[in-house]
Amino acid sequence: MSDSPSLTRRALIAAAGLAAALAAAPLHAQGAREVVEMALGDPEAPVTMVEYASFTCPHCADFALNVMPELKAQYIDTGKVRLIYREVYFDRPSLWASMIARCAGEDRYFGVAELLFRDQQTWTQAADAQGLVNALFSIGRQAGMIDGEMQACMQDGDFAQALVTWFQGNAQTDSIDATPTFVLNGEKLANMPWPELKAKIEEKLGS
Repeated sequence: MSDSPSLTRRALIAAAGLAAALAAAPLHAQGAREVVEMALGDPEAPVTMVEYASFTCPHCADFALNVMPELKAQYIDTGKVRLIYREVYFDRPSLWASMIARCAGEDRYFGVAELLFRDQQTWTQAADAQGLVNALFSIGRQAGMIDGEMQACMQDGDFAQALVTWFQGNAQTDSIDATPTFVLNGEKLANMPWPELKAKIEEKLGS
């Protein structure tokens, strides 16, 4: 299942959309920001799963809310799988949502991500840019963020540009043409039902 057409076509859409996002947002350079990998699980786990997902993707929300709890309980928390989460930015809402989640810090990132997916059908329906910002700030507050830090985050133009460049590099390296997409110990996998994904993990574990 996918929420995107071909990579080339999506790249053109993304380039225009992200350029518009950077132009439309009240962003001002405040120094370069490093883009860190957001991950769960033991770095020495025998299986590494990279998930490419967008906060505006319904299939990604379904995975986060219905599959992720099983994946975490059975494989991540038991030291068998390390999950690396990489955002995909095809539009302004997905970029801005990522900025809010990342500015919450590594310790709160996945909690904010869960809130974003849980409330996806609400905040993605914002009528305009200000409505979107207001909705994202509301989610950030639920995670203990304050308006001042979120405003500073949304005004950090260097951080926004770093995220866009990071996303584009990842998408090219792993040929990402749909969300969610997984890279399991180097093998690229399309979205699939949990039993099939579990079988793939077991295969990589040598079970």
